[in-house]
Amino acid sequence: MVKSMTGFGRARQILHGREITVEVKSVNSRYFEYYSKLPRSLGFLDDPLKKAVGAVVGRGKAEVHLGIQALEGGGLEILPNLAAANGYYKALTEIARELGLQNDLRASHFSRMNEVFNLRRQEDDEDEMRADVMAVAAEALAIYDAMRRAEGDKLVADVSARLDTVEKLVAQVEAESPGRVARYTEKLAARLQEVLADHNVEEARLLTEAAIFADKTAVDEESVRLRSHLEQFRQILAAGGQMGRKLDFLTQEINREANTIGSKCQEVEITRMVVDMKAEIEKIREQIQNLE
Repeated sequence: MVKSMTGFGRARQILHGREITVEVKSVNSRYFEYYSKLPRSLGFLDDPLKKAVGAVVGRGKAEVHLGIQALEGGGLEILPNLAAANGYYKALTEIARELGLQNDLRASHFSRMNEVFNLRRQEDDEDEMRADVMAVAAEALAIYDAMRRAEGDKLVADVSARLDTVEKLVAQVEAESPGRVARYTEKLAARLQEVLADHNVEEARLLTEAAIFADKTAVDEESVRLRSHLEQFRQILAAGGQMGRKLDFLTQEINREANTIGSKCQEVEITRMVVDMKAEIEKIREQIQNLE
């Protein structure tokens, strides 16, 4: 399975009176890098989050955002202040008696008296919090990883098509190469005939020069190595897993062989083929920078 280094995943759940939101995103990087943005009070969650991300990401700069919001009343414990309530009751009862008023006190009347209630924030259960956050993180990572796989498939399809194009160009160079020596020999004979005028051109000398030219400009070895690199490239893509560095090295080797072919073959038609080949190789290099 091939994955892109870029991706994004977001998940949100309401668990135990808390709204928990986890976002995971990543961009290209030579190595695995982890960054997080967590509330200071939740620092104990950083290590398990890093391990969870590291289990999914092999290479790339990953960043995790965690947001937790207590819902209305969540995390608060309301306790009655019976001493204060008793004080209010006695005072109101005395007022009613002294002023001849009807004493119609009900329990609901005490809800308007702040002193009758004590609010105490409950301490978070770290184990519960950890389990809740990791459950949401697992969902976010699943979405994030699915996006990376989808983009990875598209990158592989694009790179594979470009590899086919490079191979076709290599075949064209191979087909064009044999005629180079014959054309060179003809041009050399015509040039010598023009320079030597009435003197006959030695055929042996002409054949020797042609042989030297053929040896210096032969690209058989380069084309064989280039085809071998292309086949290795396809095998690595098919194998899946982490492959970015391997493909980066192979791309350099493919480009080196193309440069050698270009330096040996100076004919316009073959030069055009090599230019097209290098353009495709550069596009391949850009695409594999996104692969894990």
